[in-house]
Amino acid sequence: MKYTIAVLLICFMTFGFIEYHSGNNEGAEPWTASQLMAPAKLAEILGQPAAKKPIIYSVGPGALIKGSVDMGRAQEKENLGKFRTTLAKLPKDAYLVIYCGCCPFERCPNIRPAFALLKEMKFTQAYLLNLEHNIKTDWIAKGYPSVQ
Repeated sequence: MKYTIAVLLICFMTFGFIEYHSGNNEGAEPWTASQLMAPAKLAEILGQPAAKKPIIYSVGPGALIKGSVDMGRAQEKENLGKFRTTLAKLPKDAYLVIYCGCCPFERCPNIRPAFALLKEMKFTQAYLLNLEHNIKTDWIAKGYPSVQ
């Protein structure tokens, strides 16, 4: 009986591991597809004088998008705490965009904790800039508004 339970437990754990790593883990990211903003869209908004502008936060190695606020790398507890303090001063319907751009999304250590914080704090107009490759390729090389 002990061995049967152990074997069943191992099977369930293995199935769960395989299920998670096979891509059947919808909702694993803290953002939804509708919360991703294309770089071209943000550049368009920034280029329209009359457009409502989001508050843009860099949660990565530096604020390279013109007008963005540097929060530091969100993977570091101190910087995430600073971001929390900054966000606490804003209304929950503030129009926000965060970005990192250090590397491709699947490897980025900064966007998940930062966006999870936005979700935890219940911001209703929070977006993640969809920099699939990095800030240089997806923003700077395209001539979008940068501080450089």
